[in-house]
Amino acid sequence: MLGMSGRATSFGAVAEAYERFRPGYPVELADLVLTYAGRPVRTALEIGAGTGKATRLFAERGIAVTATDPDGAMLAELRKHVPADVRTVQAAFEDVRADESYDLVYAAAALHWTEPERRWSRMAALVAPGGTFASCGGALQLADPAVREAVRVARAPFLASDEIPSPDGTPPDQDLQWPGTELRRSTWFVDVRQSVLERRLTMDADDYVGYLTTVSAYLELPSPHQEQVFDAIRRVLPTTVEVVADLTVHLARRCDERWCAESPSAAGRRGGSS
Repeated sequence: MLGMSGRATSFGAVAEAYERFRPGYPVELADLVLTYAGRPVRTALEIGAGTGKATRLFAERGIAVTATDPDGAMLAELRKHVPADVRTVQAAFEDVRADESYDLVYAAAALHWTEPERRWSRMAALVAPGGTFASCGGALQLADPAVREAVRVARAPFLASDEIPSPDGTPPDQDLQWPGTELRRSTWFVDVRQSVLERRLTMDADDYVGYLTTVSAYLELPSPHQEQVFDAIRRVLPTTVEVVADLTVHLARRCDERWCAESPSAAGRRGGSS
């Protein structure tokens, strides 16, 4: 089994499939982030940019985006799809140099791959005072309970689950989810907010299986088992499937004199969900 860092760099072999089968991000995501920022966002740093699905969303708003990813193959695919002025840096979050700060630092379905030790002090070094941190994510879930159960049974001989548990153990039914839980405890960030952008998608069964080929739990399996589990899942799927693709978005503001007039921890507790 690969560790978290190994799983984080396991996507390069499926970079083209990642671009083809993973859904992009809605314009409402950029609207939500930039409205929250409340001031011009001229520069942004993306953590774990992958093939650039979120990169292009913010770059198209005229923001100077620096896209980072530890996997060179993912960045090579990204370069095919983003504006030429997007800067790319091959580096894990822990290795990104903090020699400049950004109006916005964000991660799209990637923050859970970062190391927890000093995560927020590292993040704070990259976000300009008063600037915005944003994270979003959410796995695709089959909408039909019967189809979902059939897939679970087909997958069971190979994988008990294909989900990634909450990095800090937050129960799925708790109102505030990770990373909002960690941000609330951080002394570096305030005005923590959580929102959900609801999405429902229709996919061909083959495209849904294609999506599964980009999920880290399956990438960990030996190649023969990958083929077997995908065949088993494909056999129980209808021609098309409805999927729930909700995005949970977390926003927080880097402390500065305006936002942290009182102690950062007290200010952080003022943030709420929306």
